[in-house]
Parts: sequence; C-alpha cells; structure tokens
Amino acid sequence: MFTVSSQLLRLGNFSLFQSLRYWRIAKLSLSLFLLGLMFTVLVGLKSSAVEPQETEILWDTVGVPHIYGKNDEGAFRAFGWAQMQSHGDLILRLYGQARGRAAEYWGEEYLDSDRWVQTMDIPERARAWYLAQNPTFRNYLDAFTAGINTYAQEHGDRIDNEVKAVLPVTPEDVLAHVQHLLHFTFVVNPHKVADISDEDYSAGSNAWAIAPSKSASGNAMLLANPHLPWSDQFLWYEAQITAPGIDAYGATLVGIPVLAIAFNDYLGWTHTVNTHDGWDAYELTLADKGYRFDGQVRAFETKTLALKVKQEDGTMHLEPLVVRRSVHGPIVAHNGKTLALRVVGLDQPGVLEEWWDMARATNLSEFEVALKRLQLPMFTVMYADREGHIMHLFNGQVPVRAKGDFEFWQGTIPGNTSDTLWTKTHSYEDLPRVIDPASGWLQNTNDPPWTTTFPLALDPNKFPPYMAPRFMDWRSQRSVKMLTENQKMSFSQMIHDKHSTRMELADRILDDLIPAARQQGSNLARRAADVLNTWDRQANADSRGAVLFAAWAEAMDFEQGFSQPWNEDSPLVTPDGLADPQSAVATLENAAAKVEKAYGSLDVAWGEVFRLSYGDVDLPSNGGSGGLGIFRVLDFAPSEDGRFQSVAGDSFVAAIEFFNPVRAMVLNSYGNATQPGSPHVGDQLQFFARKQLRPVWRSRPEIFAHLAERQVF
Repeated sequence: MFTVSSQLLRLGNFSLFQSLRYWRIAKLSLSLFLLGLMFTVLVGLKSSAVEPQETEILWDTVGVPHIYGKNDEGAFRAFGWAQMQSHGDLILRLYGQARGRAAEYWGEEYLDSDRWVQTMDIPERARAWYLAQNPTFRNYLDAFTAGINTYAQEHGDRIDNEVKAVLPVTPEDVLAHVQHLLHFTFVVNPHKVADISDEDYSAGSNAWAIAPSKSASGNAMLLANPHLPWSDQFLWYEAQITAPGIDAYGATLVGIPVLAIAFNDYLGWTHTVNTHDGWDAYELTLADKGYRFDGQVRAFETKTLALKVKQEDGTMHLEPLVVRRSVHGPIVAHNGKTLALRVVGLDQPGVLEEWWDMARATNLSEFEVALKRLQLPMFTVMYADREGHIMHLFNGQVPVRAKGDFEFWQGTIPGNTSDTLWTKTHSYEDLPRVIDPASGWLQNTNDPPWTTTFPLALDPNKFPPYMAPRFMDWRSQRSVKMLTENQKMSFSQMIHDKHSTRMELADRILDDLIPAARQQGSNLARRAADVLNTWDRQANADSRGAVLFAAWAEAMDFEQGFSQPWNEDSPLVTPDGLADPQSAVATLENAAAKVEKAYGSLDVAWGEVFRLSYGDVDLPSNGGSGGLGIFRVLDFAPSEDGRFQSVAGDSFVAAIEFFNPVRAMVLNSYGNATQPGSPHVGDQLQFFARKQLRPVWRSRPEIFAHLAERQVF
C-alpha cells in the first residue's frame, strides 16, 4: 500500500517544515487522485447503465433472454432476434395468419382463418395503424422486425422451409398480429360469432396484490398467474429488457414486441381476462340488397377479394370473398342470421406504446398516466409497487350504451335502429378501480370487479348495469378464502397458496353428498362415498378420490343442483346444499361405474389419469379445472390411452416482493421455446410437477453465473 509518510522519512535533508509542506501536497494529491478515480468509476458505471457501448443478449440456462440495449432501438432489434431464436417457426406462422394469407402459404385448412382476418379488415387497418404510430415508437417497431429478418437471413437453416414464404416480416405484420390476437380473438372470439372452424379456447387468470399492511415483511407483493392454452398465439415468452430508462422483467405473448406482464425495481403489474364486453353482434333486417336502418334501406359497403389457396400440387386456386359492411361494422353469417360486428378499440393504435411506457414507469402516478390512454381494449390490471400501493383496475374500452344490463348485451342486438348503436366508450374515470383498500389485499380470478376485496370496496349499483355482471364462482371464493386465512401473508405462503389444488366445490358439497350416498345409494355408491370421505379434497398427483369427484361434478347439472343458489348478499358461503340428493347419488353411481371400468379402481391417483404433457415430457399432473374451485388451473384433453393431457392453464407465473432490491420467483410452465431442437421445449415442466417456481436472475452477476450463451450486436 502506498503511503506518503514512508517516502518523507527517506528524505533526510529536508527540514521538518519542508517535510510537513510536502506531506500536505502529497496528501492533497492523493485525495484529488482518489476523487478523480471515484468520479471516473461513477461516470463509467453511469454511462454503462445509461448508454452501453453495445447491444447484447445474455441467454440463461432455462432459455430466458436478458437483453441489454445500447439504446431503445437496439433493445427492440435484439428482442425480435431473441423471439425468432426461441419461436421462429411459430412467429412466422402467426404473422402469416394475421396477413390473411395463410391459405396461400399452407393450404385450405387456413381458408376460414383468412376469411375472418380479411372480413375484419385487419391487414388494411394494420397499415393505417403503422402510419398513426408515434414516430419514435414507429422506429422501435422497425427495429423489432429488422431483428426478426436479420435472424432469418443469418440462420435460415434453423427455420422450417414451409414458413419462409412469410419473410420478410414488416412492422404492419406485427400490428396485424396485435389486432388478430387482442381485438379479434380475446375481445371477440371468432368461434362464437362466425361459422368458421377455429377451435374454441379457455382463457383465464389469477392475480393478487398484497399491501404492506397484509404482508409479513411489510413490503407489497404481486402474484401474476395467467391461464391460457399451451399453444399457438397464446404462448407466453419470458424475457428481461434493459435499455436507457428501462429494466423490466416479465413476459409477453409470442410475436408481441413489448412485455405485457412485467415488473421493474419500482413496480409491477399483471393482467387477467376480465368480464369485459367490448363488442356487439347486431342482427340486420335485409331489404333490396341492403339493410333497414332508422326507417330507410341502406346499401352495404362492399368489396370483393380473391383469396389465394395453395393446392396439394403446389398450384393456386382463387377463392372469391365478398366483404360487406354496415354502419355497425363488418358482416358475418351465423346460425342463419346476418350479423354486423361492432368491436371497440379499432381506432386506438397505441396499445404497444402503452405497455412499453407502463414498464418504464417508476411510481403509481407515472403508471396511471400510461393507463389513462386506454389503448388496451380489455384485461384487468392488478398492480403493486415499492411505495406500498396496490391497485385493481377494471381496464378496457367499455361502450357507452343507452340502456340494458350486461346480460341484455350478450345476445344479438336489433340492428335496425340507431337507438342501440353505441359510438363512444367510457373514460378512465368511469371504470371500476380500487387503490389501497382497507383490507390490504386485492384479487381477481376472472370474476367481476365487485368482489376484488372484502369488505367490498366497489358498489356495483353506482356503475352502469352493463359495465360488468354480478357473480362469484368457485375459484374466486377459493382465492378469497386463502387470502383471509392468515392475518399476514409471507412471500413463501403466497407461493404455497399459488400452487393450491384444493377443490372449493368439494369443501362445500361433500358434507351433503357423502351422507346421502351412504343412506340412499347402492353398494357402489357407498364405496364411492368411502373414497370421497378419505380423499384429501385436492388434485395433487397422489390424491385418491379426485378423479371420482371430478367425474361426478362434470356429470352434474349445477344450474339447478343447489338448494341454496349463489346469493350476492352471501357471496362466500353460497351456493350450498343439494337440491335433489337422490339425483346427485344416482349421478355418483354412474360416475363411479365409469371410473372403475376405465381405471380398475375408484381411488385411482389423479396423476395416473391426468398428465402434464408438452413436447417429449410426460409427468403426473397436479391441478385441474377452475370450475371445481381449484386455484392452480389446468385444462385437459383426452389422449389415446384413456388418460388426459394438459393443454391449457397455468402458464407464466411470477411471485414478486417489492424489497429493495426486488425479489421474485417465476415459472413458464411449458418452457421458453417451441423451435425444433431447442432444449427449452418443456424443460420447466419438471418444476411444475414439483410445485416449484424458479428464482429470477436479473443482475448481471446472477445472469453470468447461469449463462448459456452471449450474443453481441
């Protein structure tokens, strides 16, 4: 170690005065040197954080890209590249569908999809949306697609030849995909309103926000837990994006260029599919090649398209498509009716920039500035931050309707009068919203906003009756029960509860079903009652009795099944009681006979029948239908061996505690890739089977400790 005094002692011809003088000079020089060194280091650190010299992707060992952008454009370009490396074939297929040209690329099986996309005018509107973007954000979209195309150019050997026809990708393709996904799949499901072959899907989510007053550590916590199909456009992609002014970790749906669920050092949010009605189907009265409206006959706006359809021999067949529009919107045929669809948000092109700015916010005020734009057409927003605030917003573009309750607007609406035609949507201030409730917690499990906390913080009577319905299902009741079981909730308890497979329906009804089966049933019914009596009332892999109960519940008609229906005044203890015990016992006998015949035992383990299946991974499952009151949701489809395989449910999960620094645990249930040959197809399913989450690696030292690959641009 360098010391000034040792040097001065060696200078014997110096006077004491001179020695002291040089000591002061040396000490000052050393201080200035150290000060300069500290300044250099601080400036270097600051410049490194604000303006890195290069853009890079650090890939960790579970296939999560940690993107460090030299600037925002660099981050978007790297994010496009990363998504291609993980999901290249899928992205190109999704963009091809959003163009309305999938049948041209891949054949007649996509013709119905193309008809839907072109009838909804998605490609043309995407071009208008691109021109309407903030010029800066438009550059970001350009950069994202540049990353996609550059990856395809440099790694064409990793991309299926069948999907290369979509290349090069344009920013308009991204915006078309956004519309196809958000407005014409989530807001309005094509399976339900048009005679096309798209499969129906199950979409849901859980979300919790815990305030410091309810948290064992005194820090706010957030639970993000969407439930979507484990395929196609519904897959979540986990990533970290760092650039000047942003360091966000979370997930987005494949092909979307920004994070849709995320957290940073200050705050976080998640979404649930809310009970939002953002579209209507107007039944038209046809007359003289037009339709009647306000006492007059109006002509349709009409255009004729020719859809290319690839044949098995590679030739093209032209399929004509006549697209008609009324004053309400595009025309579809359904169940013999001529319907015009009116969908919210088609003139609101800023959803991606809103999500981007939500991830850049550092407090609730900044976050709400982004939210108030109302560019996101639907989805609950559940929020928590480091300052201790929590919020639930019933987010969405809700039409201002002249009359009627929620149920009225679920049916077809008379389209012959302007009295039913809405022309504007509610403002941000009109939407149901709760901030920092006295309870210290908020929840949403796809129930209406009224039951977000107890005691109730929202009075539904103070909102238009069409804003949201009034009900509370089993999963929501289970959610509230877990939140209220303990005065304080720890981070570990939140994760434990997130994995709960307990069936709220079983807790409510077995005290009636078991005695009835023992008193009124056959020997088979009594044996079934014994199995249900010893069952743990959960859907864990080793739970015995869950298969039998699920089979009974599926066969029951619960519309008239309870002696006490759900009551808004007693939302957490109703419904209850069997309306017809004899019928319920007969249903149990039939279910027991089927289970015993199929699996050789009434108490077959849940995990033997219901499997976690993705890619080449096959494991015993835990979790089941939210309709049974299970918080850990899994939906299954029959497989060839008489078992059932997971096809939807818990997907991206994040448990976040706003310490300084933030701590978080996550899981992307099916892995972070679909590209053939990737080791990350299904590699996280093992954590799912063990009811575990993974630690989040956000800092560079953590990432480098689990580094699989580094790419520099």
